[in-house]
Amino acid sequence: MKRIVLFVLMTAIIGTAAQAQTDNATKDHKEVKKDHNEWDKKVKDELKLTDEQVAKYDALNTEYKGKFDGLMQDATLTKDVQKERKMALKKEKEAKLFEFLTPEQQTRYRELVDKKMKEAQNKQGS
Repeated sequence: MKRIVLFVLMTAIIGTAAQAQTDNATKDHKEVKKDHNEWDKKVKDELKLTDEQVAKYDALNTEYKGKFDGLMQDATLTKDVQKERKMALKKEKEAKLFEFLTPEQQTRYRELVDKKMKEAQNKQGS
């Protein structure tokens, strides 16, 4: 009888921990998606993208989202290799973005990215 009670308690504890991890992963995913949506809106507003540029920007994001997702799901790659390839994809994406941005928009975009990076570093330092 004691073994059954112990088994039930252990199962409940493990189940609760697993559910908490799932809830946190879902919450993190929602926050990341919200951050991406806020970033996209900020870029479009701050750069004053035309309708044509917005369409190209959205298409570029869709194309590279698939590439980033595929990269992060590739279990054969080490974290360091994933990081290197992610940086290469970011540079490639930015180069394509700059093909349809004006020089002024490019400058403003770099300023936004720099500000975002500084804010991220400040969060990590806190």
